[in-house]
Amino acid sequence: MAELQPSPASLCCCRKPLPSSKTRCVADPDQVPTEPGPGSRCRAVVDVASASNFRSFQLRHFHLDLRLNFALKEMRGWLVLDLVPVQLGVYALVLDTHASLLIHSIDCKVPSGSQDGPVSLTYRVDPFTDYGSSLNIVLPAALVKPGRLIQITIRYTTTDGPAIWWLDSELTCSQARPLVFTQGHSVCNRSFFPCFDTPAVKSTYSATVQVPDGFTVLMSASQSSYSKPDRVFQFAMEFPVPSYLVALVAGELQHVDIGPRSRVWAEPCLLACAVKKLGSSVERWLGVAEELFGPYLWGRCDMVFLPPSFPIVAMENPCLTFIIASILESSEFLLIDVIHEIAHGWFGNAVTNATWEEMWLSEGLATYAQRRITTEAYGEAFTCLETMVRLDALHRQLRLLGDNNPVSKLQVKFDSGVNPSSLMNLFTYEKGFCFVSYLSELSGDTQRFDCFLRDYISQFRFCSVVADDLINLFLSTFPELNVSLQEGQFEQWLIGCGPPPHEPDLSAGSSLIGPVEELCVLWRSPAPPDLLCLSPYDLSAWSTFQVVLFLDRMLDQSPLSNGLMASLSSCYAGLFDGLNAEVQVRWLQLVVRNAFYADLQRVRNFLHKHTSRMYTVPLYEDLVAGTMKCVAVEIFYQTQRRLHPNLRRSLQQLLFHSSSPQPSVATESLATESVATETTTSTAHIALRDVNVSA
Repeated sequence: MAELQPSPASLCCCRKPLPSSKTRCVADPDQVPTEPGPGSRCRAVVDVASASNFRSFQLRHFHLDLRLNFALKEMRGWLVLDLVPVQLGVYALVLDTHASLLIHSIDCKVPSGSQDGPVSLTYRVDPFTDYGSSLNIVLPAALVKPGRLIQITIRYTTTDGPAIWWLDSELTCSQARPLVFTQGHSVCNRSFFPCFDTPAVKSTYSATVQVPDGFTVLMSASQSSYSKPDRVFQFAMEFPVPSYLVALVAGELQHVDIGPRSRVWAEPCLLACAVKKLGSSVERWLGVAEELFGPYLWGRCDMVFLPPSFPIVAMENPCLTFIIASILESSEFLLIDVIHEIAHGWFGNAVTNATWEEMWLSEGLATYAQRRITTEAYGEAFTCLETMVRLDALHRQLRLLGDNNPVSKLQVKFDSGVNPSSLMNLFTYEKGFCFVSYLSELSGDTQRFDCFLRDYISQFRFCSVVADDLINLFLSTFPELNVSLQEGQFEQWLIGCGPPPHEPDLSAGSSLIGPVEELCVLWRSPAPPDLLCLSPYDLSAWSTFQVVLFLDRMLDQSPLSNGLMASLSSCYAGLFDGLNAEVQVRWLQLVVRNAFYADLQRVRNFLHKHTSRMYTVPLYEDLVAGTMKCVAVEIFYQTQRRLHPNLRRSLQQLLFHSSSPQPSVATESLATESVATETTTSTAHIALRDVNVSA
């Protein structure tokens, strides 16, 4: 492992050095607004997913001081909150927390006050939902005044809550050292530290993290330094972020710079592959994005590749995107995932949905931005092909759920107790994308709409917004549309169930989509097509997305006759063996759904090799739903020791507690408290591949 020295020349993450101080790091107050800016909704929004009284306080800054113990799998330390009360008569602070987080003590002081020392506070922890609790802290009336800064210090220990994933060395890629990472989206970070766990609240933060020798710590921060004698890493995020975007990873990590503001981190055995796959592309994609949407606001754009146990595909943590290493197999899917997370730098991170009921404001806009970037970088045909794959998945999900299912709304209303992570679905991404595309078409010109999006970022950057903010700015930017728009047109998009009222024209992708559709027609006939008819369609020369589109549409045609499956296997199975996991998992789903026992060994081989949730769960779901449940049980017992405990519990639930599992709603965020709240992966999720799932 490359040694990290305390000098600025070799900072972990290659970010700006911190001020030399042994005390907590505080961002320069001149760099960010100390009052909520335009569009900040933290005092108007009701967030049913948060137990906190976030509207009663302004969170200026918070600091984490943590010690990581890999042997005990615990983080111990303290949290310091810089709070300004904004309402009279509020003498209680309510924060979101979790049963896995143990509070030791809480005290309060006024930094500018004359009291002798901190005042010890009383508190209690109350039930809230199955994904969190409420921490109720009694504040001293003598110290709490509107406009006066107070500091709350909470000493605590946290272990293996839904945000914190401890990996034994056997579950890492190198199998040399253990690793830990956090995954906060969407309401998991309340098990990492007590917080206002709502996207309506943003603040700067700093952190000090001590680890044993041989471990490197990274965080989603814009500044960092390292003290080698103390084994202490220091971080500061100088831009305000919501709690769910605070992320940490610690393990045997090394790095290679791939651009002036981008770096790849990974375990040593993965690093060369990750660097080769990304090369100079990240800086190219950043440049295209800046031309479209304005300056990149976060300084660094680093990537860290995590073991297959990472529960989602990628997460847009500012300055440090988390990506699952499994996706390195497919260059095209890697490209889409990284560009999507880069797009979140503008849409989702800089401007954030104020509640989880409007996640489309982050995911729909990021998906649109992702496709604008790929269109500029790789052409319109490529973007149309990728979009076709995703919209196919959207309609597949609609067939499963029904057109009247309320989760198909862009503005989803949910009751207290419903985990927002369960509402991360393809509608958030693809119906949101279609709405943004519709707005672009209304504007009359793609470049004019790019300018509007730049203005949107400029006006609301570092703020949290609701749909009205976007729509009102759109109508003020294009006033000629006010007269022509019919009453309730936007409401149909936002609160209407079912498919998007309008989908973009994808005819520009016909050169890539056309051959796939022609080949699907040939294989729809009752009798297998002859080799002469198939000869013009060389799948070995097709792109991954073309092959994926073909297999997805063949999956839609299931059940298929044994003779047809035999012909498909004869023509393509050998080819698919040499392609990436995105292709293989779809072919193997065809094998399982159609009970084609001749290729069952391929299913066994795949599940013995792959331990990522995104590849294992779809196959297990199909095995259990069909005639091969005994095969699934056998493979599970042979491979369970190599599965992360959370995935193991999910599969146990699937195999032994449910005789007829239903296809699940696609979700970006799978880091949840228990098997009861974990959301499994379906065919629709296989086509989603974000998350981002952001998420």
